[in-house]
Amino acid sequence: MIGLWPSAFYGVAFVGGSIAISLVTYFLTRALLASPEYERHKEMAGSVVVRLGALQGLILALVFAQEMTSYQRLEAVLSGEANAIADIYHDAERYEASETEPIKAAMLRYLQIATDKEWPKNGPGGQLSGEGWIAWDDAYRDVLNLTPESARQQALAANMLARIHDISRARNQRDLTWSLPTIAIFWFAAISGMILIAAGYYIFPPERQNIVLLSIFSAYTGIVMFMIFAFSNPYSPPAAIQPDALLDLLAQLRTG
Repeated sequence: MIGLWPSAFYGVAFVGGSIAISLVTYFLTRALLASPEYERHKEMAGSVVVRLGALQGLILALVFAQEMTSYQRLEAVLSGEANAIADIYHDAERYEASETEPIKAAMLRYLQIATDKEWPKNGPGGQLSGEGWIAWDDAYRDVLNLTPESARQQALAANMLARIHDISRARNQRDLTWSLPTIAIFWFAAISGMILIAAGYYIFPPERQNIVLLSIFSAYTGIVMFMIFAFSNPYSPPAAIQPDALLDLLAQLRTG
């Protein structure tokens, strides 16, 4: 879920900053390399700028695709985590024995911790907590302590054991996503590419049409970089993922 005001703030900052960087670079380069023979070099300048633009677009497209894929994968991880919890809870009910009551209680406690403490209302979410691992470990131990008395109970116990490992893997994936931000070298490549392209336009006069076209290019570059920034920080604004799947499951289990 993308918050309106954080998105607007970051979006304006990226777009406005990109336009400002490009225009400052353009006018500064033009002032430093002033020459009465601009017309003789327009063809070469245009060719170089086109090639730089193609490389810039390729870099942005590749990184955007990577970050979008990672963002969607994390959403799938959260859905899978919720499904695993639901399976364990309902299999504990199907087991039809009092010894599964602690398992159900541990799953409810785990959901409460995950939605309240690992995703606080204020601040970045997704960070793992020791309490969450304790609730998971309690459920794990209770599943291991089951003593099935029939083939049905044996199958349910085996499924609960498999699904509790799925929860552990989902938590590890959440932790891995938190610790792997977009590498700084990408931002260096993206910003330096924008600067070089703007500098390459110095040979064209500062007419209104040229300034508008350069600003349009810079604004779109800023939009793409803003989206990359948003998706590369899935636990923080402006595109912070919310644990909707976990919240919905918690509400369903509480209402019975």
